[in-house]
Amino acid sequence: MTQVIDGKAVAEEIVRKVTKGAAELKAAGTTPGLAVVIVGEDPASQVYVASKGRKATECGFHSVQHSLPEDTAEEELVQLVESLNRDPAIHGILVQLPLPKQINSERIIHTIAPEKDVDGFHILNVGMLGTGAITKALVPCTPAGAMLLIEGVHGKDLSGLSAVVLGRSNIVGKPMANLLLAANATVTIAHSRTADLPEVCHRADILVAAVGRAEMVKGDWIKPGATIIDVGINRVPAPEKGEGKTRLVGDVAYAEAEKVAGAITPVPGGVGPMTIAMLMANTLASAYRAARREPPAM
Repeated sequence: MTQVIDGKAVAEEIVRKVTKGAAELKAAGTTPGLAVVIVGEDPASQVYVASKGRKATECGFHSVQHSLPEDTAEEELVQLVESLNRDPAIHGILVQLPLPKQINSERIIHTIAPEKDVDGFHILNVGMLGTGAITKALVPCTPAGAMLLIEGVHGKDLSGLSAVVLGRSNIVGKPMANLLLAANATVTIAHSRTADLPEVCHRADILVAAVGRAEMVKGDWIKPGATIIDVGINRVPAPEKGEGKTRLVGDVAYAEAEKVAGAITPVPGGVGPMTIAMLMANTLASAYRAARREPPAM
């Protein structure tokens, strides 16, 4: 019988550990601090930022939000980030993406101090992850969370297993591949220009789908017994719910894949909850390092 991987339950356990770690650090004199910066009124971004703030408060963090207008100049945002870099009460800085067109996102990401870059996007964190220095890096939250779900099925050592990452983004695909490599998996990165994509996916013992196309991965793409990690979040029409209604689906055709896979993440309720949980874990790790203490294991 296929194992449905409960990302919500795993995320709740991570948050429990983070809350405990935050309380212990606070007792020693340091309260973890997370600053979230949002520019503009994008509704989806507003929802994400609010949920991150609530979770930070739930974990016992010092949580602050900076909301800037849509027409904010790039230099103004740079100055804000630099002030947060200097603030000893802030251990994690997250600038919500996407940013308005007048702001260079790459410049803003690289303005964040690497040790406070809880999104894991700064080039120094990317470099440490790429060279295998995972314990020193702040790892992007979605792949870090996906990796914990994989470890829950296979353990930490993936020797002898073939992993395929479908998608090559800097945010998910590439860091995911590096995490799998560090765990001794044999890794293939596949994408839209990969020849015979279904066959490449069919060879995977572990398939991570992060391509952003609704239900692209069909049941016959999947090796029997494989572990399927679906990172995709796509909104599609749901006329069965009523006119104009929608529903969330992943990059994997779940109903087909569930019949073949050994383990699979649902959408929603799989990788999604892990992303915010790992943001909290990264903030806690940054706070522990600032206090010259070893971060607790997740």
